[in-house]
Amino acid sequence: MLARVKIGQKIRQERKNLGYTQQKLFDLTGVNKTTISEMENGRFTGSLDLFERVLDGVGLQLEVTLKTTRLPHWQEVDHLFTEDE
Repeated sequence: MLARVKIGQKIRQERKNLGYTQQKLFDLTGVNKTTISEMENGRFTGSLDLFERVLDGVGLQLEVTLKTTRLPHWQEVDHLFTEDE
């Protein structure tokens, strides 16, 4: 979820840096203003295509990187709940 929030913050910042309103970004990308708002607020769970169109509209692009956080493996969690002998 945090990634979506960060992406949304970058979209909003670049949109504002360009002097665009959400309406102007809609005019450029065809992505509904409500969807743009959901993206900017980190609540959008729709298609990658829509993200790409909006990112392109503000001059950004997605980049795939290794995760900086991970969920523990089952064995690690199981060990936490094992009773001491």
